[in-house]
Amino acid sequence: MSTKNLSEYNADFVPSAYDMKFGIIVSGWNNEVTSALLAGAVKTLERFKAREDNIIIKYVPGSFELTLGAQYIAEYTDVEAVICLGCVIQGETPHFNYICQGVTQGITQLNIEYNIPFIFGILTTLTQEQATDRSGGRYGNKGDEAAITAIKMVALMREMEKETDFSCITKTE
Repeated sequence: MSTKNLSEYNADFVPSAYDMKFGIIVSGWNNEVTSALLAGAVKTLERFKAREDNIIIKYVPGSFELTLGAQYIAEYTDVEAVICLGCVIQGETPHFNYICQGVTQGITQLNIEYNIPFIFGILTTLTQEQATDRSGGRYGNKGDEAAITAIKMVALMREMEKETDFSCITKTE
């Protein structure tokens, strides 16, 4: 079991998010946990200078719906990254496995199909205590981590766009 705060990071290596635009899609299921994830993500984005008007927040009923909600944000807004926040806690049935697998595959597919990053900020825990520990408790806040990842991925995307040299591509006849 982890014994340290997993959300610790070196702020010197996080670029400014001042002119970056983010979408955040949040599951309403396990709201106590997902609200804490959202608070962490927004606080971290703002710490790195993201403007409030450049953070779009939308909600879906549960974690399974995060994939389609994230797709809607990508298609109907001009965000540069979408942060997906949810929490699935294992119960007595295999439902947990199907939801976790579906969301993981769905977000992976969005990353492949769209030219922006979709960040996996979904807790998949065995207990409520584990979820609380990872949403602002003793192991940090996965929302913070998701925000840092989003900032770094937008910076990487922009860096790659600048470095791309299209002059070597010739038109074939």
